[in-house]
Amino acid sequence: MKRRNFLKAMASLGAAVVMSPSVSGAPGPDGSRPNIIYILADDLGYGHLGCYGQKDILTPHLDRMAAEGMRSTDHYAGTALSAPSRCVLLTGLHTGHCFIRNNKPLPVEGNVPIPAGSQTIPKLLKKAGYVTACLGKWGLGYPGSEGDPNKQGFDHFFGYNCQRQAHSYYPEHLWRNNEKVILKGNAGGAQKEYSHDLLTAEALSFVRRNRKGPFFLYLPYTIPHAKFQVPDLGDYADKPWTDTQKAIAAMISRMDRDIGTLLALLKDLGIEKNTLVMFASDNGSAGGDLLKRFGGAGAFRGQKGTLYEGGLRAPLIARWPGRVAPGTTSDHVSCFQDMLPTFAELAGVTVAKPTDGISIVPTLLGRGRQRSHEYLYWELKNNRAVRMGHWKAVRGKKGLELFDLRSDISETNNVADEHVDLVEKIRRIMEVAHKYSPFFDWKYEGPQPGKKA
Repeated sequence: MKRRNFLKAMASLGAAVVMSPSVSGAPGPDGSRPNIIYILADDLGYGHLGCYGQKDILTPHLDRMAAEGMRSTDHYAGTALSAPSRCVLLTGLHTGHCFIRNNKPLPVEGNVPIPAGSQTIPKLLKKAGYVTACLGKWGLGYPGSEGDPNKQGFDHFFGYNCQRQAHSYYPEHLWRNNEKVILKGNAGGAQKEYSHDLLTAEALSFVRRNRKGPFFLYLPYTIPHAKFQVPDLGDYADKPWTDTQKAIAAMISRMDRDIGTLLALLKDLGIEKNTLVMFASDNGSAGGDLLKRFGGAGAFRGQKGTLYEGGLRAPLIARWPGRVAPGTTSDHVSCFQDMLPTFAELAGVTVAKPTDGISIVPTLLGRGRQRSHEYLYWELKNNRAVRMGHWKAVRGKKGLELFDLRSDISETNNVADEHVDLVEKIRRIMEVAHKYSPFFDWKYEGPQPGKKA
């Protein structure tokens, strides 16, 4: 697509969006603005961590992080696929409103870029004096485009600009801002360089340099997305498992180890009490051994790419010593779009443009009135989903299915025909929540409950 037509399409999308009112916030009572570290795993399911029920993969540092902070049971990714989910996270717009609605490859290194005028988390935090960094997998543009991380509010970027290249942990190059960094060992040299380790080293260096704060570190790791590559198998080398299963477990434990190193650094620098650290995953568990051998979806139905709970529900752990009460569990229903207003409130900056998110600061800090979503909405390809209270609806090839999550967390009993009025209300929500997208629009023509296909 030509640049002129591309910008025209972006402008038409922006004009079509109508959302909830903006919000403003304030820093802590002492006027301080906390450092914020947001760690995002890739294809990690709800059931892959010990604190969420995992038995075979060791995640002691994330488990300790949950014990020292808050663990959410009802948190959702932006959608069930990487690029659109990350778009929801960074822009605060759900997939009926945000620009990226699906993974869409380009003939160049990189992905379809988010528009230049997008409201993003780092742009907002920079207004409050934050130094910002994205270290890991980007997937929302191509080098030099409007969607390049340096043009979307990040002072520093290191990692994969293109999410397709992030499928290898031994790439021939990464990007440091607008400079292509050649990894000589991976291009045929004697010593290979494991990208995850490089990201961790960069994160530790960033925190040391900016310890006086405030800083925002977005750390979108690529573990445990395939390929399943790891320098050593660690505690799993002698397990009676397949090589793939050993590699998956070793990768997740390696990420856990490095998160432990990051938490230890915050303590050593004397800044852990002024640093909120959050951990989540970009979508539900991928298939294969991640799903079947290690139970990545937990008790939920579905996986990455589906809008059932197994594709959408994500772990969320928040740790902030002295501010987030230790050992707490929250069933507040939240989603990726809530991070933008949450971080803005903590930083004391106004959210200037509309957002679909609601700040979860009251839930994190255990004080004040927590507003709730009337509903959460997702779309992906030809599918849509809505969660409204304890009801969950999924619309796809099987028509509109309705589930009562109170008694049917695995979404096995479709009760759509028993709740005709509710189904009609949800159908209207699905239509209203979707705004036209020049790149990802589609028209649903599948069967509907109570009507002939």
